[in-house]
Amino acid sequence: MIGYLEGVLREKTPTKVLIDVSGVGYELAIPVSTYYALPEEGKKIALRVHTHVREDALLLFGFLTSLERELFELLLRTNGVGPKLAQAILSGGAPETLLTAIRNGDEKILRAIPGVGAKTAQRIIVDLRDRAGALLERTGAVAAPTASGAEASLEEQVLSALLNLGYGRTLAERVIGETCKELDPASCSLEALLRGALRRLVR
Repeated sequence: MIGYLEGVLREKTPTKVLIDVSGVGYELAIPVSTYYALPEEGKKIALRVHTHVREDALLLFGFLTSLERELFELLLRTNGVGPKLAQAILSGGAPETLLTAIRNGDEKILRAIPGVGAKTAQRIIVDLRDRAGALLERTGAVAAPTASGAEASLEEQVLSALLNLGYGRTLAERVIGETCKELDPASCSLEALLRGALRRLVR
């Protein structure tokens, strides 16, 4: 199993990267949180890797932090959550925010992620609540406080994610406000707002 890769970043998109390791190109699927923290193409990079073996393929998933990979592997413990959906869930917010939502039973944050319906959100919470709490406690990861349940707006959820990624509150709030003005309210989602805000922050 491949658990770690270090090499030159040849190509990157929001969902995958191509890394040149001593002349061999490895293609890895990645979450959005990893994509926005990547260096420019041609730079050296090191990623933690989860190797997923299927009958017809060997898939590699890359992560910049150990916490991202641990959450990814934790999500795979849920019945009905495969690697593609786990990747999408990780793209929906900072790992600390997602773990906190699971531990606190906050379905709203999970259901705001494309591909996660009510039943899947409930299953994740039931199956992983204790493990998510243990992972938060072991790593010392802390999510910024947000309103819970129906009171938690998309803006509050994205603000929490950006704070956990290390951005200052004033900057994060300004970028979220600017992004909201650009998005169509009818199609605005947690993923779209987070991606738009991160795109502005890395300009």
